[in-house]
Amino acid sequence: MSKNSTKILLAEDDTNLGNLLSDYLRAKGYETVLASNGNEAFNLFAKGGFNLCLFDVMMPIKDGFTLAKDIRKIDETIPIIFLTAKSMKEDTLQGFQSGADDYISKPFSMEELLARINAVLRRTSPQTKEEISPIFNIGNYIFDYQKRILSINNIEQKLTSKENELLRLLCLNQGKMLDRTYALKAIWDDDNYFNARSMDVYIAKLRKHLSEDKNIEIMNVHGRGFRFFVHE
Repeated sequence: MSKNSTKILLAEDDTNLGNLLSDYLRAKGYETVLASNGNEAFNLFAKGGFNLCLFDVMMPIKDGFTLAKDIRKIDETIPIIFLTAKSMKEDTLQGFQSGADDYISKPFSMEELLARINAVLRRTSPQTKEEISPIFNIGNYIFDYQKRILSINNIEQKLTSKENELLRLLCLNQGKMLDRTYALKAIWDDDNYFNARSMDVYIAKLRKHLSEDKNIEIMNVHGRGFRFFVHE
């Protein structure tokens, strides 16, 4: 996905920061639409056409977490990055549970923000997956990595970008240990505490998605990683 074809929805109630961020992103080639609160952002999103969402957490009328949950009801896969004024553990975990793909704590540099946006877009852009498009058979499930679809008995579940990448790593390491640090750096680009906790949230989501087949197990290896089994 080229920058010129990428449309970003930015929700930020601080007028000065919002204008600064939108001007910067436009200068970098991203079409950017600015909303001053969560309700306005939701109404803009409902009109369609966005490729990535950048949401401040603390906003009037509708906060960023609520906004993300509402958007996930209409689009389960669009990348969402949170801007948070503090890196509190509870806030970060709540953000990932709301469906975020990444977060960045204020104050941040424009270069860091741009790097995170580009990293998320690389993970979620279909063009980056054209060369690697395997179909995995997982017990009674079929996992289409390119389409981000997990299906069983003709019932399809659309996966988020991180669920998709994490399940692929588990499949590639089936029967072996998937190292936590490797998975974190491969998917989150950083193995810090907050990302490690968010990965645990996504592991729990994958267990739920795969729960229809009792022969499938994602086992924790304490302090080391995970083992993915399909028992005979």
